[in-house]
This record gives sequence, C-alpha cells and structure tokens, in this order.
Amino acid sequence: MKTSGKTQALPLALLALSGLAALTASPGAQAVPSFSRQTGASCAMCHTTAFGPNLNPYGREFKLNGYVWDSGKNDTYIPPISAMVVGSFTNTKQDQDTPPGPVNRQGNNIQGFNTNNNFAFDEASLFYAGKIWGKVGAFSQLTYDGVADTLFLDNTDLRFADQVDLFDQDVVFGISANNNPTVQDLWNTTPAWGFPFASSPVAPTPAAATMLDGGVSGIATGQVGGATAYAMVNRLLYVEAGAYGSFQNSFMKGTGNYNNWGSPPLNRIDGGAPYWRIALQKDWDGHYFELGHYGMTANVFPNGQHGAGTDNYTDLAFDATYQYLANLEHIAELKTTYIRENRDLTASANIGSVLNRANYVDTFKINGTYTYAQTYSVALGYNKTWARTDTTFDAETGEILPGGNNGHEYFTAELSYVPFGKTYTPLASLLNLRLALQYIGYTQFDGSQYQVGNNNTFLVNGWLAF
Repeated sequence: MKTSGKTQALPLALLALSGLAALTASPGAQAVPSFSRQTGASCAMCHTTAFGPNLNPYGREFKLNGYVWDSGKNDTYIPPISAMVVGSFTNTKQDQDTPPGPVNRQGNNIQGFNTNNNFAFDEASLFYAGKIWGKVGAFSQLTYDGVADTLFLDNTDLRFADQVDLFDQDVVFGISANNNPTVQDLWNTTPAWGFPFASSPVAPTPAAATMLDGGVSGIATGQVGGATAYAMVNRLLYVEAGAYGSFQNSFMKGTGNYNNWGSPPLNRIDGGAPYWRIALQKDWDGHYFELGHYGMTANVFPNGQHGAGTDNYTDLAFDATYQYLANLEHIAELKTTYIRENRDLTASANIGSVLNRANYVDTFKINGTYTYAQTYSVALGYNKTWARTDTTFDAETGEILPGGNNGHEYFTAELSYVPFGKTYTPLASLLNLRLALQYIGYTQFDGSQYQVGNNNTFLVNGWLAF
C-alpha cells in the first residue's frame, strides 16, 4: 500500500483521451469483428453494448453452440481472424514508491514508466475466433503484453457442439477444451469475463485472491489445460463438468506462459483438478434471470515440490444475473458472485513455508450497469475480499502469533462509449471501438485501512478491434 510520496493532481480527461488517439483498446476480449463477419450480424446482436465482452441471451447461445453459427450464405471462405490493440493512461492518487513494470538486473525499469501518470501500450492480440469446420469452433487469443514485453498464448476455448431432441427435451451439448477455468462460461459473473472489463496494467492491485480468480501460482491462463462436457436443457438448465491439469514446463515456455529463467517454480496440480458448473436461466418477456453455482478443487504440489504431500484448494461459488432487455434503448443489468475458498496447506506446512495449514479466501462481487442505445454505459461495482494471513513466529519471544486479515475492499465507477457496431454492413464488420473512463476507490488494501486512498486509481482506457 502507498503511504508516502508526492500527491498528484487528477489529470483532465480530455488530456488523457488525446494521448490515446493512437492507442486504443482494453484487456479482455470475446467481442471480435470476425464473429460479425461470420454471422452477418451486428456486434449488438450478441452484446448488451455494441461491443463485448458482456453477453446477452443471443450471445450466450452463439457461444454455447460452439462459435459456428454463420450467415448461411455460400460466400468465399474467409478465415475468422481478428486483432486488437490496447492502450491506457493511469493516474494514482499518490506516487508509487517505484515505477511499475519489469526491471533489469540493475534494477532499472525496462519500459521507462514513471511513479505516476503513465501512458502504456498495454497489449496487442491476434485472434482465431469462429468456425473451424462443421460443428467445431474456437476462440483463441495470441497476445503481446506491451508492459511485460512478452508474447504468449492467451485465453483459448476450443469447442464441439451439437443439438438433439432427447425425450421431447431440446438439448444442446458439447465439449470445451480450454486453458483457463471459467473462460468457457456463458455468464459474465465468473472471473474470466467478469466486471470490470478494463483494468490498468501499471496500477497497484491487492494481492489476495481465490484460485479461480488467479490467486494461486501455476493455476492461471496458459499454465493449466482441461476439458469439460456440458449440456443446456430446454434453454433452462445448464450443467457442466470436467477437470484441469498442469502443462509441462516445456509447453508453457513454448507458449510464452512461463519463463523458468529467473522465475520462481510454479505450483503443480497433482493429477486432475475437477471443475463443475450448474445454472438455471429464464427469460420472461425481456426480463432475463440466471442463478448458478460453480466450483473447483485442486491438490497442489507447492512450488512443484514432491515428497511433502499436497496443498488442497477448494473454491465453492454462487452467482446470479438479471438483465432488462425488453427495450434495447434502455438496458439494465445486475450481476453478482460469491466465492468461498478453503485452503488446507499441509504440504506447505511440512516444508516450513507456512505455520498455519488452515486458511481461507472469500470474495464477494456485485455490479450494476445502465446502457443507453447500446452506446453509452454507466457501471458501478463493489468488491470485498476476506483473506486470513498465515500465523507468524516471533523469534524473540518464541510465540506463534495468530494470523490476521489480508483482504481488501473497493468500489468501481465506469463510463464507457461504443460508437460503432449497432448495424451490420461489410464495412461496419471491419472494426469496433470502446472508450472508457474508470475510477477505483479503496477502503481497504492488503489488510490495511491506513492511508488506503493513496492507491485510488483513475484510468482512461480504449479497445480497438478489427
């Protein structure tokens, strides 16, 4: 947490926007023009704004059915390739102690960032997003991280899907092979596609997080792979189950997801880690509701070390969605999720890296959005995480001190503007754009409330896909 440094004045939004004239984009994807070119439909057909990643019921059906729906015309085949570029401006209330970003062996910042007020080329991505052949489709992202200066295989979801009439029930079933638990999910409540859809790559962020939220080393995008089987019955009941395992270091190194030179050893999943999902959904004349549960459990070798047993992480989560879609001029949404993670750190205790084998991390998220004409949106979000820290040993007294709270709490306000994507034409399917202003206000950061507002972050963000 920042507790010292010279306070910076909040920059004018127009100044920051002018700095983004040549660099526009946002982290996250799943809204790419290749989908529009393939289906012959506008971006607004699948998304609550005319740009993603937030899906409406039609968008969820498109994903459920394997990304293969097309216009039905016998046009010349065009590979479903898209790209995006990313840029941002970040201001924090207080200067950071050191400039953000990677450093070289001499401790100098490689990218030349300042302790505050940073323009950044966040990332550039190339996508294969659409039909592969028949009933097989994919969403796959290759990303260059402009801050870390690395190229890696990002979110990837390869699907087969089909439909059958079973005992007079309409059933859509399929298989997803992917490299990030919840990237295959249909709802924007789970971690992979949850709000906020944009974030700063150079602002300080809290450390505590659940396994599904990227809080356990070695269980993140591109470091694990798995397959799940799913079914949607009568557009009402959704069920899914599968498992994930750790990729070999050679594979992760080849895809840019792990540098074993200068990087700490990763946690490794012992065997397979089960993942499951169940949800109920219903649309009553434009009032869409979803209520669900998802979870994952993993036995993990800490730092890849065998011989001391395993640590166990179990995430149990509940989520809910409401969308008002009866009038597309005025769309309202409310989404929430709660994740309870229990940790049994037996192996870590055996090798002496922790004293307390029983720990937990709980996360609660809720956000609401109003969208006008699928163009202008205002969103408010609240995040709260409770995290028990490890007990510590006082060398002077010989006492074992109890663990405390390492959690955080913050509020997010965001304004976004999407000028294109409401209608479909061949020209309109070539690009799309989202611009956003975002402010994050902290009331707790890494367990502390002392001068916590110094970490408050103002972000100007864009997202250009083509």
